[in-house]
This record gives sequence, C-alpha cells and structure tokens, in this order.
Amino acid sequence: MEFTEKHVEGLKDLLYKMADDLLIIGHRNSEWTGLGPVLEEDIAFSSMAQDKLGQANALYGLLHELGESDPDTIAFMRNDKQFHCCQLVEMPIGGYDFSLTRHFFYDHADAIRFEMLKDSVFEPLAMVANKFRGEVKYHTMHADTWMRHLGKGDETSKARMQNAINETFPMALGIFEESIYEQELMESGIFAGEKTLKEMWLTKVEQIIESAGLTLPDINSVTPVYGGRKGQHSQYLQPLLEEMTEVFRIDPGAEW
Repeated sequence: MEFTEKHVEGLKDLLYKMADDLLIIGHRNSEWTGLGPVLEEDIAFSSMAQDKLGQANALYGLLHELGESDPDTIAFMRNDKQFHCCQLVEMPIGGYDFSLTRHFFYDHADAIRFEMLKDSVFEPLAMVANKFRGEVKYHTMHADTWMRHLGKGDETSKARMQNAINETFPMALGIFEESIYEQELMESGIFAGEKTLKEMWLTKVEQIIESAGLTLPDINSVTPVYGGRKGQHSQYLQPLLEEMTEVFRIDPGAEW
C-alpha cells in the first residue's frame, strides 16, 4: 500500500507521542537515583531511565529520517505545548507507591505497543519495536514483582498501593488518547490502534492487580485524563523541560 500524506502525518504523530512519553518518564525515573527505598531500587529505576532515553532517541531518529529535526533539537528545543506526551508521565515522582504504579501502568502499555508494532508495515519502526520489546519485558517484570510484593504486604502497604492505583488509573487511560489519524494508521497497517491497545492492556493489568490482592477501578466510573497528545499539559511539564534542557542550551554540542 502506498502511503499518503495523511499516513505519514499519522506515523509522525505516533512516533512523537511514543518518544515524548519515553523521554519524559525516563527523566522522571532518573529522579529516583539516590532516593530509592533500597539500593536495588536506585539501580533499577536508574537503569530503566537509561533504557527509556535510548528508546526515545531511536524513535526521534526515525522522525529525523521522515524529515523532522535531528533528535537533540526535537528533544531539547520544544516547549511544553509542542510535546505529545500523556500527562501521566510528567507528574512529579511523589512517593514510591505512585512512581511504582505509574511504572506498572505505563510499561505494560509500552510493552504491548512494541509487541503490536513489531508487525508494522513501516519496517524501520517494526525493527525498532522488535529490538526494544525484550528490554521492556524486564521493566514489566520488575513492576509486577513489586506490585504483588506490596499488594500482599501489611495493611499499610496494601492501602497505599490501592490508593496509588485509584489516583493513577485516570491518568493512565490518557496513554490511549486517540490520534486524529487513527483511521489512517489502522488502514495502512502501521498500527492497529489505541482502542485495541487499551483493551489488551486492561486485560493484562487487571489480571496482575487482582493477583496482588488489589482492585482496578471500574473504567466506566473513571474520567480519563486526556489532552497531553494535543499539547495540553499539567503545570509540571514546562519546569521539567527547563531543568532537562539546561545543559543543552548552555552547550548544544553535549551528547546524551
């Protein structure tokens, strides 16, 4: 099938939101360095942050091949309204319960998305997805282990994890905010769509949450936090971007 201009724009939109999610949550994960509840978690969140920055860089590279600016310019020279990330990833790290729950919800969506994209008709994206899906598998294993561990802990840890799930779930649904090019992405075979991804994600996360003795909120009673894919962000994104881009703005030749 020959790609039309709308197919290409849809592909770019998909790449931007994936890469921006990864860049921002990677930065947030890095903020746990030196602050984790145990040394192993310092190392785990730092390692995942590094992985996500590498994944973001690869996706920005695909955008550059499609005619967009180079990865450094894309990552470091835009303001918050130009970012396509969901609001979930831009929230401050909060307590470990919040960050772990965000990590759990986001990485399962990410893992399923990469699994779906390994069969994309856009071969460069399929290759990137195939390369990173094994990497993300370990992120979900880490999240699942701690979700079950804390969910089956004492009453305090169980209550904190349930509260974190309740707080985070509406923002997590914002991951699946549909693109205006959704139909073009599906008909072209580039991507099977956010609705399909969300359904697969709900089945997966509900199973794990229940195995942890916790409860996923009723999706019909929750209002998803949308807007991030269209440049509508929380008060937290722009300050994060200013901190993240400080070195680049001082020395554009710096490498990441």
